[in-house]
Amino acid sequence: MPSSANVAVWSGLLIGLAYGAVGLLSGFCLLSSLRGWWASGDSRLIRTYALALGTAIAAAQLLAASGLVDLSKSIYLQPSFSAPLMLFGGVLFGYGMVLSNGCGSRALVLLGRGNLRSLVVVLVLGIAAQMTLKGLIAPARVAALQWTQIAPSVISLPALLSKLGLSETLARMLAASAISGALIIFAFAHAPFQRAKGQIATGLAVGLLVTAGWFSTGYLGADDFNPAPVTSLTFIAPIADSVQYIMLSTGLTLNFGITMAAGVVAGSLATALATGRFHLEGYSSPRHMLRSVGGAALMGAGGAMAYGCSIGQGLTGLSTLALGSFVAVAGILLGSALGLRGMLRVQPLMPAQDARSGPVS
Repeated sequence: MPSSANVAVWSGLLIGLAYGAVGLLSGFCLLSSLRGWWASGDSRLIRTYALALGTAIAAAQLLAASGLVDLSKSIYLQPSFSAPLMLFGGVLFGYGMVLSNGCGSRALVLLGRGNLRSLVVVLVLGIAAQMTLKGLIAPARVAALQWTQIAPSVISLPALLSKLGLSETLARMLAASAISGALIIFAFAHAPFQRAKGQIATGLAVGLLVTAGWFSTGYLGADDFNPAPVTSLTFIAPIADSVQYIMLSTGLTLNFGITMAAGVVAGSLATALATGRFHLEGYSSPRHMLRSVGGAALMGAGGAMAYGCSIGQGLTGLSTLALGSFVAVAGILLGSALGLRGMLRVQPLMPAQDARSGPVS
């Protein structure tokens, strides 16, 4: 009979395979969603994201209310956290996402399709995240965390409602119903989205994949004698762990995050080959590469400070209704807004010029 750890590892691979296929076919990405909404007024992609989040919140809170998964064991519901550090990390991540033209999860999906720019993004992101979590930048991060962290009596929205005298289960279901209901109504209150069957399917699929991650690590992989992290789709720490595992596999063990990240690449690759979408791509200019590397470094460092990325906090973290996750996501949105609009807007790259052959796309 397989151990609980093996169940979590294999579950991570299967969930990653599914996410890689869905991500490639649909183009699911927070940055693309925000860019389309703010720049061209096309809100279909952001409504897909809202549907995914609404589905994840409703399903995750249902798992918690039924006692199947203890979300309090996740990193998002720690008894203490640093709101300033999480906000700052979120801003760095959001701005880096614009510089690199995509987040860590999107980079893994595009890597499977043959995008070699994404290989650079993944490697730099993983190294920067590891430096921030355990390496050269870690002492500064830990010092900032100790200086600014608080231990509030309330760390989640359901707990806040419980202060009003509601039972824990009632408070949880009210909070989940209100937020997920609002998100789902927002998603479908748009005629073009109602007709976009593929986007509807994507939103539901991604939300259920987040739920599958919680169920796999929090129930199927639960073991009181050998406890493992209760987690779901997230990409900063898993990419960092994957880079370390590839380099130093001796003495290290596979976990849900590593196999999930590998599964995303494999799922995207298989889908790209099956649909004829695989093709190699590279950088158009040294400036293009420099911008991409800088963005990846900001995402790795910022994501480590914020405990997650546009998926890890934007979907998985928010599905726990943790107050810290709302702070981190606010930072990610602010950083994205700075990169897409205003004085710090990241300017579009001009085509590289070659004296003999003219523009190179």
